[in-house]
Amino acid sequence: MTNPSDHAADNAGGAIAATTGLPQAWRTDGVCVVRGDQLDTNTPQTPGMQRAAAITHARVGAQKLWAGTVTIHPNAKTGAHHHGALESVIFVIRGRARMRWGDHLEFTAEAGPGDFIYVPPYVPHQEINASHDEPLECVLVRSDNEAVVINLDIAAVEQPENVPWVDPIHRHPHA
Repeated sequence: MTNPSDHAADNAGGAIAATTGLPQAWRTDGVCVVRGDQLDTNTPQTPGMQRAAAITHARVGAQKLWAGTVTIHPNAKTGAHHHGALESVIFVIRGRARMRWGDHLEFTAEAGPGDFIYVPPYVPHQEINASHDEPLECVLVRSDNEAVVINLDIAAVEQPENVPWVDPIHRHPHA
């Protein structure tokens, strides 16, 4: 007698194979778990931060995503950089992130634990740990499996403009 969950899994794989025309080997081509202590630091770096890759094409076969972590030491900042045509999402786990962006890093905003930061393609930016005594720890996700990092040498303005988050759903905080 077979386990009902095995039968359901067989049917699901068969249904997927029937609709895509591709055979499915869920055991080897299904979910992948990358342990936190097995991240790969052999990825393009930017001065001032330590990136570690978790989900890449080489590691799990990802076709459209790159994901990993970044740690910035207390009171440290990264060099200016961008990620080419890739979109990036940064999720703050611990600490306080101060982001600067623009051709001269003339804009700034801050984010804390539980906040998401979106960085569009080609936007020059810099991550700063706004805390003097605790590391900034974040999860990064990018829209392709390439680990594109273009480090920039740009002159930053002394006093960036603080930009509040405003979109069609959320009102300006000073309105």
